[in-house]
Amino acid sequence: MIYINLLPWREKAREQRRKQFFGAVGGAVVVGVLLAFGAHTYMNALIDHQQSRNQMLESEIRELDRKIARIRDLDEQRQALIARMEVIQTLQARRPEAVHLFDQLVETLPDGTYLNEVRQEGERIRLTGRAESNTRISTLMRRIDGSPWLADSNLQIIETREDGSLQVRDFRLDANQTRPSDVEEDS
Repeated sequence: MIYINLLPWREKAREQRRKQFFGAVGGAVVVGVLLAFGAHTYMNALIDHQQSRNQMLESEIRELDRKIARIRDLDEQRQALIARMEVIQTLQARRPEAVHLFDQLVETLPDGTYLNEVRQEGERIRLTGRAESNTRISTLMRRIDGSPWLADSNLQIIETREDGSLQVRDFRLDANQTRPSDVEEDS
């Protein structure tokens, strides 16, 4: 009978399978490391790309914030100009009222009545003066109430005193300045 020793062949086959196994494990480790490195590199590239997009957005947001601040400044300037224009228009519209007021004071002042002071605070007018009699003061009040530019006369003080041989009345009268309806419709 022939004696064949199969042990070295089995040893060689076992050694070859062990090398193949370690080669496959080593290849798998290398492929795993390469896949991990590739995934890590890809994720870093995505993160870098997103960060660059975020920086671009932040720079655009800063630019828009500057523009919004400029728009707010311009809007505030616009509001200030509009307020100034309204004040100027109001002053322009009210400019002739002083002339009408003095004309009305001349027309409403009866003979024997004199004004020492005319003071205006807003729409309220205070007249201080002298009259020869109480009747003249009441005539002045009726004329003020009938005037298109004056209304709501209110006698505050009336004092009678001797001025030489004459008796005079010092008075203080308040009235409101009004505007006739036809002037209001033109505005």
